[in-house]
Amino acid sequence: MKIKERITALALLGEHLLQPDEYLEAVMHRSEYNNPWFTKENQRLAIQAIATQFLDKNKLEAWASAYPIADEAPMKTVGMVMAGNLPLVGFHDVVCTFVAGHKAKIKLSDKDQFLLPYLLKLLEKYAPGAGAFFEIAEQITGFHAVIATGSNNSARYFEAYFGKYPHIIRKNRNAVAVLDGSETEAELLALGTDVFQFFGLGCRNVSKLYLPQGYDFQQLMELWESFHQLANHSKYRNNFDYNLALVMLNQVPYSNNGCIILSENQAIASRIATLNYEFYEEKTALEAELKGRHEEIQCIVAKPGLLTLPAVPFGQAQAPGLMDYPDGVDVMAFLLGTGLN
Repeated sequence: MKIKERITALALLGEHLLQPDEYLEAVMHRSEYNNPWFTKENQRLAIQAIATQFLDKNKLEAWASAYPIADEAPMKTVGMVMAGNLPLVGFHDVVCTFVAGHKAKIKLSDKDQFLLPYLLKLLEKYAPGAGAFFEIAEQITGFHAVIATGSNNSARYFEAYFGKYPHIIRKNRNAVAVLDGSETEAELLALGTDVFQFFGLGCRNVSKLYLPQGYDFQQLMELWESFHQLANHSKYRNNFDYNLALVMLNQVPYSNNGCIILSENQAIASRIATLNYEFYEEKTALEAELKGRHEEIQCIVAKPGLLTLPAVPFGQAQAPGLMDYPDGVDVMAFLLGTGLN
């Protein structure tokens, strides 16, 4: 398949995903049964984002044109170890490998076993030759390079096992948000989406707020009561109750509105149903800190122009584009680099 054919196939898949599909509904039902964190609503959100951000033909063509992709380059095999924190969280890597002209040998997460195989079947429907570019495998063997995503702990094992091959190994990261107190109600509600979407389980979910000294939480907490329906989800509610008990027993100062617990903490990562915050005095020092902790941060959310660092507008953290590579590592450059070609 030539590059134009691969892009056309992806675009047709994107168009399909924006239309009703009874079988996809059944797959989503099975996926939710297997993993209650994957509600149908969250699966639809993930699929919508993929269709509009990753599988739009104009966006695909503009993105691919930035790279020297050859039609006749030899196909190599890229082993992929998928994460399972969000529905289809590794789909961007799959798109990159397909567009680059390589084969993806995929080990699915036990938490996300059904959606990707169905999407790959749809892709082959629109481009029969696409099947040669994908393989779902129990074990990753016979590969030329690896892309593996997991926790800080699993990354050590990935390094030991895959370290001698060309690789991208991802660890835990989270998003942070910087406020200056001038945010509107609409902006604060949009920030709530960055915090609560997908139950806060994604690496692009905001897990920590940086706030100006003396910041008043009252408006923020009142506005975020609109996300209270999350507390009706049994797994989220169990985490909320457990973490609320922890801060109470440990006599940690906190605020809560029934669906999120805020506590002052220097850590970037926070527990489910909790959000860390830290006060800052001046932005120059804060930006220096954020630069120093870049390996912990997936993206920064802030008002446009507030920081000199790259920042995502409120409400857009979970809508990355094709050029928004996880951990800032250009996957396409890696796949087209000397290690594989």
